Amino acid sequence: MAMRQTPLTCSGHTRPVVDLAFSGITPYGYFLISACKDGKPMLRQGDTGDWIGTFLGHKGAVWGATLNKEATKAATAAADFSAKVWDAVTGDEVLTLAHKHIVKCVNFTQDSNCLLTGGNDKVLRIYDLSKPEAEPQEISGHTSAIKKALWCNDDQQILSAAEDKTIRLWDRNTGEAVKTLSFEASVSSMEYIPDGEILVITYGRTIAFYKAHTLDPIKTIDAPASIHSASLHPDKDFFVAGGDDFKLYKYDYSTKEEMESYKGHFGPVHCVRFSPDGELYASGSEDGTLRLWQTAVGKTYGLWKCVLPGEFERSSGLYCMFAQHSFWI
Repeated sequence: MAMRQTPLTCSGHTRPVVDLAFSGITPYGYFLISACKDGKPMLRQGDTGDWIGTFLGHKGAVWGATLNKEATKAATAAADFSAKVWDAVTGDEVLTLAHKHIVKCVNFTQDSNCLLTGGNDKVLRIYDLSKPEAEPQEISGHTSAIKKALWCNDDQQILSAAEDKTIRLWDRNTGEAVKTLSFEASVSSMEYIPDGEILVITYGRTIAFYKAHTLDPIKTIDAPASIHSASLHPDKDFFVAGGDDFKLYKYDYSTKEEMESYKGHFGPVHCVRFSPDGELYASGSEDGTLRLWQTAVGKTYGLWKCVLPGEFERSSGLYCMFAQHSFWI
């Protein structure tokens, strides 16, 4: 008998969830941050979805959120014309970086010393967090709002996607565009996989994979519906995607065949990402919830407990591994 996928639903947000990101694996597990149009990004324990705290301070929709690998710092991008850096252990606001327009995305360097931002003013900015009073390095070239910007190639290059239907690869030091890709539709999401230097993008109904260093194509897959986000499993055996039809799709990376599809959300899926250990993937939706899905259905993991073949139950035990992260509001 086939096992049924039973996602864990993470409530708390009051508006659409538009971005999410996992930390790396720390001595205290891994963590998950979500960006929401309610202006209140949330931090959760990554393997259970248990709420840890809410970052309070933005005065507009939060469009982007990220954690550093160690889960000690968080950054958020918002419609109040600011990006903020937070202490992810205490929940305290560390820094506010004023912008000239809505900020859509944030990304830390590997050493957490610099923050990359992008947004509606079409400019990429690099902030040295050790010198918050210094002016950021600015990189211009896009002709429409920047939706996503990511460090790549050991933080020596930057990948950016914008409403101008292009993805651009930039040299960090010179600020010059190394290569530009043009598409028939605006790119809706972008994921960078350092191990193998793979870029995962979505536009329209297409999920595409590129070599991150050169932007040479690897493969494309056409989905049954418009796709807003996709994520490649750490082992690169398969990938997941979600979009307008409320479903999560799982595909074999080698054969491009659909393996499974699940419907759990009550609105379009805006974002999906695999956890750093690959045991689950998280999705955020227009319905205001995050959901956690098992990669291997039937495995005892996190709050999933396999009790009988073909059945699941959610563990009722209290999960208390918060040695590093205290609860805060």
